[in-house]
Amino acid sequence: MNHSERLAAFVALGHRLTQLPADELADLAARARNQNAWFDLPNVRTAVAGVAQLLAEAPLRQWAARYPPEPGTVRQVGVVMAGNIPLVGFHDVLCVLLSGHVLLAKLSADDTVLMSWVFEELLAIAPGFADFIQVVPRLNAADAFIATGSDNTARYFEYYFGQRPHLIRRNRSSIAVLTGHETGSELALLAPDIFQYYGLGCRNVSKLFVPEGYNFVPLLDALQIGEGVLNHHKYQNNYDYNKSILLVNAVPHYDTAFLLLTRSPALVSPISVLHYSEFASEVDLVDQLTDVAERTQCVVSAGGLFAGSVPFGRAQSPGVAEYADRIDTMEFLAAEVG
Repeated sequence: MNHSERLAAFVALGHRLTQLPADELADLAARARNQNAWFDLPNVRTAVAGVAQLLAEAPLRQWAARYPPEPGTVRQVGVVMAGNIPLVGFHDVLCVLLSGHVLLAKLSADDTVLMSWVFEELLAIAPGFADFIQVVPRLNAADAFIATGSDNTARYFEYYFGQRPHLIRRNRSSIAVLTGHETGSELALLAPDIFQYYGLGCRNVSKLFVPEGYNFVPLLDALQIGEGVLNHHKYQNNYDYNKSILLVNAVPHYDTAFLLLTRSPALVSPISVLHYSEFASEVDLVDQLTDVAERTQCVVSAGGLFAGSVPFGRAQSPGVAEYADRIDTMEFLAAEVG
């Protein structure tokens, strides 16, 4: 397959996902949830729509044109996929296959149903990909590696993959910057950034930066639209557990009956908990954000007005050119792999 054929196949896959019948999507989501209880229909629907957005033809072609159409040498690229949210490994699949390399996919045990289905759909559209897609239990044969995991697993990856070209991603989380001047409708847009995928993604907002003396009431009122997360038994179990921990330890917090807000310097918060820190001035805010930049996936603010941020509601909708950890995967494949 040449570059034009590969690109056309992904465009066709995007069309297929956009037009996926509701009953077929519901069946797919039911099978995914049987494997991973967090993968319910609303979240699978959102994930499928997100992949379709990545494959929108005009931006996809514009993005692909920035890179060499064919590799100097076709390599086998092993990809260790995460499974924290549905189809989270798709962008790596797109990068490896579109760049013309062979994909050795080590699927997460939490997301084999959806990723295998995507491979089946892609092969139905372009059978030539059969020579380029291999789902494998181990990556011994890989010439290069892309891996996503926790800080602990990243050390493991570094040890085993360090002698060959590799791109290894670690724990990151996302931040919202509030000024106290946001409208109720603007604050409501923050709800998906917090609650989408039940807060399990690295692009989910787990930490707020607010000005000293911030009034939380308008925010807590606006976030009421997210109360449906409590209908998921695993989320409710986490909420009940974390609430009991805060109460037993007498930690001051706000409680919306489905979300707990507490002051903490930590970026990563447990499911159902949102951390916050205060800043005294814009200079202080910039200093604090700089201190955690290497552990931050993205920053959101109202209208994306804060420098380097995206608008509220957009944390879980990255474009095809927005790379995890801000590391250009296509550039890595072109420069380091072949």
